[in-house]
Amino acid sequence: MVLLKNVKNFTKHYDIIVIGAGAGLGKLGRPATEYGYSVALCENDRLGGTCLNRGCIPSKMLIHPADVIQTIESAHRFEVDVKKKETSTSGEKGELDYDVRFSELVARVSKTIDEESDSILPNVEKNQKLDWFVGQTARFIGERTLQVGSPDDNVVITADRVFVAAGARAVDLSDQIEGLASTPYMTYREALRNQQRLKRLICIGAGYIATELCHFFSSTGTHTTLFVRSKFLKHEDEEVQKEFERVFVKRKNIEVKQGMKPLRVRYENNEFILTYLNPNLDTAQEQEIRADGLLVAAGIRPNTDVLQCEKAGIQLTKDGFVKVDQYLRSVSAPNVWAFGDIAGNYLFRHNANFESEYLMETVISKMSEPYPIDHTGMPHAVFANPQIAGVGLTEQECREKGLNFVSVKNNYSASAMGMALLSDEGFVKLLVERGTRRILGCHIIGHEASTLLHQVGILFRIQGGAKLDDLLNCIYIHPALNEIVRNAARKAKQALLNAGDTIPPNLYFK
Repeated sequence: MVLLKNVKNFTKHYDIIVIGAGAGLGKLGRPATEYGYSVALCENDRLGGTCLNRGCIPSKMLIHPADVIQTIESAHRFEVDVKKKETSTSGEKGELDYDVRFSELVARVSKTIDEESDSILPNVEKNQKLDWFVGQTARFIGERTLQVGSPDDNVVITADRVFVAAGARAVDLSDQIEGLASTPYMTYREALRNQQRLKRLICIGAGYIATELCHFFSSTGTHTTLFVRSKFLKHEDEEVQKEFERVFVKRKNIEVKQGMKPLRVRYENNEFILTYLNPNLDTAQEQEIRADGLLVAAGIRPNTDVLQCEKAGIQLTKDGFVKVDQYLRSVSAPNVWAFGDIAGNYLFRHNANFESEYLMETVISKMSEPYPIDHTGMPHAVFANPQIAGVGLTEQECREKGLNFVSVKNNYSASAMGMALLSDEGFVKLLVERGTRRILGCHIIGHEASTLLHQVGILFRIQGGAKLDDLLNCIYIHPALNEIVRNAARKAKQALLNAGDTIPPNLYFK
């Protein structure tokens, strides 16, 4: 690898340019050199991309300690007594006697992440087919032509093929909340490295980033107030949404202001003062809330504006993502592909990996003739507490499509392991088409939902699609947690019978 940092007056043509060093490096840029291609990698931040440096990995490293704390807090339910403090730092009696070394926790996670990111370079620096343009932003100035750094640097690179994997960043609400831009508020990027233990936190947002981070902050002792515009996790199945809200709002240190609109914010004496409109009063009034931390987690936006895609003739969607066809090709710019967050199909790292593997197979290695990419069975998870996972259609989507189906839920408590866990929350929900017994969707909320989902999710990738028959025919370890999924499948079978469907004899007694 040739490191090109602060280089000037440089021009070179490559076989391939890759923009973005997340999945773009590990899953496409580096493997492409093994096929003899010369590759330029453009990355203006650390190697490893969003997931490693400021996303899914550091967040899970922080969330696990939060889950440990939740276990401690609920220990009394299992006849395990944790010593209580006579008085706490807040002056309240009865708090449990454990201590979260907050700054040490965040410092450890940050150190581990930085070491992982730094370890990537030694693994690729001997690759003579790969040039890495370090810490400088690349921008299109023409068709498959990029300027790296400032115009004065005079660094221009071109390629036969360009792969755009430049990711996304937090949505900026400064045009909606007066004064926000002049305050030291946090996005997920700053929140994941914040070593200051906050007493009170305001969070604007109620999606997966907001709920995961608020789970962490509230569990580690920060009173956390969420401003929820309409409802939590709006893309989830409605019954999952309702169950999450029911459980989450009762958590210690969580306060929810639903339907209230943030108007303006100021920062005085190390304190955020947020003014919001409360429409729930008889006469809508402005009210104030104060906190020593403000987190804006209202979604993400693609980095296409930074790349100046219009100068390369790259058409965007109305939401700013690169508009691609079923082969991940730009619909308007020849020999340009986009994948991962910036293409907007699914905003998960596992999707970016999946799409890059597809491009390696069909474009780089040419081991297969191009075929339309198939995202069927793309799973997702929310690592808050309770955990959420899903695959396939939601019930509302099934109804919108006019499908004929049955919908069943099986509570965690209706299983042996659920009894052991004293589960009073969570369920597995199955949506099964009548006549075909095709599984249309599976949605889980509760303990280890992200793990439980995979036994259903994998069926979506099998030729012929996911069928209830496959779940019923499995042999389940007793009394493993997976029996919750089996019991949901049994309920779905009974619902089909009650609706008048015929069930094959080999499934009847399953």
